[in-house]
Amino acid sequence: MKRFALILAALCAATPALAHDDATLDAMQAPHGGQLRMAGAYHFELVLARDARGGKPAPVKVYLSDHGGGKIAPAGASGSVVLLAPAGKVTVPLAAAGDRLEGTAAYTADPATKAVVSLRFADGRTETARFEPFKPR
Repeated sequence: MKRFALILAALCAATPALAHDDATLDAMQAPHGGQLRMAGAYHFELVLARDARGGKPAPVKVYLSDHGGGKIAPAGASGSVVLLAPAGKVTVPLAAAGDRLEGTAAYTADPATKAVVSLRFADGRTETARFEPFKPR
């Protein structure tokens, strides 16, 4: 009986993790129109300009929330977004800007673009998430 209880507890503990895989997050409506990814205790939402053409700087925004969708203020956080596109690699420094982290860069809204968001929090912890921000949904 004790073994059954342990197995049941393990299965129950694993269930919430299944609810936050990339496919599930892609099916969710992101609050700011971006793409959601899980990173440790957070959800990161990467928002890029869908009309960016590379000729002029466009915004790069990252919003933070908990797994229940509650907003998290980025006070004391900093980081970067690395955009990996067929045209080349662009690194975008991020700084807190109100309810998000933000930067700007010249990039093109290309479906082949991949992105890596790396954030450092005030307590020294770091979290990283990978995105395909222009992937058709």
